[in-house]
Amino acid sequence: MIHERRVNPISNCPLTAALAAVGGKWKLVIVNCLVDSPRHFSALRHLMPDVSQKVLTEQLNELIADEIVERYETGKVPAPVIYSLTEYGRTIVPLLRAVRVWGQTHIERFSDEPSN
Repeated sequence: MIHERRVNPISNCPLTAALAAVGGKWKLVIVNCLVDSPRHFSALRHLMPDVSQKVLTEQLNELIADEIVERYETGKVPAPVIYSLTEYGRTIVPLLRAVRVWGQTHIERFSDEPSN
């Protein structure tokens, strides 16, 4: 399968380029699932039960087009497909860790508020 490179929605804007590549509800979650090891599509579905098969496929295809994730076929269809981070995709890991730290702080900030 050939994946066409995606175009930055606003040329020369680093923020929109970053958000197009890893923004949205699922892309950083997918990257997080692939940090420790490559995974089969079904393993990703198991780790993210709230995402539909269609959306997971779309998000993986965008990550592949942006050369963040690689897709390996393990044999003839219907053999499992394995997804892993590319070397370039691994450059997102520090960002992912920073977002997780910020997210934990955000959770704690609001968990300390009294209920109404």
